[in-house]
Amino acid sequence: MSGGIQYYYSTVAPRPRSGKVTTSAREVTQIGIAYAVLTFDLVLIFAGGTFLSGAPATGLFQGFTVGWAALAATAAFTGFVAHELAHKIVAERRGYWAEFRMWPSGLLLSLLMSFIGFLWGAPGATMVGGMPETNRADWGRTSVAGPLTNVAFGLAFLGAGLAAFRLASSLALPLLYLGWINGWFGTFNLIPVGPLDGRKVVRWSVGLWAAAIVFTGAVTVVSLLAVFSFETFGTPFHYFALAGR
Repeated sequence: MSGGIQYYYSTVAPRPRSGKVTTSAREVTQIGIAYAVLTFDLVLIFAGGTFLSGAPATGLFQGFTVGWAALAATAAFTGFVAHELAHKIVAERRGYWAEFRMWPSGLLLSLLMSFIGFLWGAPGATMVGGMPETNRADWGRTSVAGPLTNVAFGLAFLGAGLAAFRLASSLALPLLYLGWINGWFGTFNLIPVGPLDGRKVVRWSVGLWAAAIVFTGAVTVVSLLAVFSFETFGTPFHYFALAGR
C-alpha cells in the first residue's frame, strides 16, 4: 500500500484466470483520480506555495513551473501508481483478484495536508480478494512487491542523477529528488505497523523484511544527502567526500 489503510478486504471477489492481469473501468478511473490528486499535492509542495512558506491564499502557485509539474507527475507515478500496480500484478499472477480503490477521506486529507507542506500519500490502496489471511507467503510476496518497485526506481534515479551531474545536465537535481522520493515511499511502507506493507512482510519472513528495509533506507538516506549536498554546495558528492576522509 501507499499510506495508512489496508490494501485488502475480507469479501470474496471473483478470481481471474490464473496468471492473467486484468482491470476494469472502475479501477482505471479511480487510480487516475488518485494519481491526479497526488500530483496536485506534490506540485503545491515542490513549488513552495504552501501556507507554511508564508504564501497568501491567492498566491499558492507563485513558484509553479512546468518543470515542477513534470517532477510531481513523475514522482506520483513511480512512487505511488507503480507501487500499487506491483501489488496488483503479483497478486493476480498468483491467481487472486486485485484492483485499486481510492479512499475519499484519504484524498481529502492529502489535499488539506499539502496546503501546509506535508505529503500524505494515502489516496487509496490495492484491494485483494480471495487470499486467505493464513497464507503468509502470498501476503508477504504481494506486500513486498510495492516497496521493491520503489527502491528499484530509487536506485535508477539516484544513479541517473549522479551521472547527469557529471555531464553537467540540469536534470541532475530533479533525478536526485525522484530517487529520494521513491526511496522514502518504499522505506515508509516497510515499517511493520498497522496495515503497512512491512507488517505483512515480517509475518512472512523477518530476515527478508530486515534486508529490504535496510536497503531501501540506505537508498533514501544516500539520495537525501545527495539532494542536500547539491542544493547547499553545488555538488551531490560533498557529504560522501567528507565521509571518505
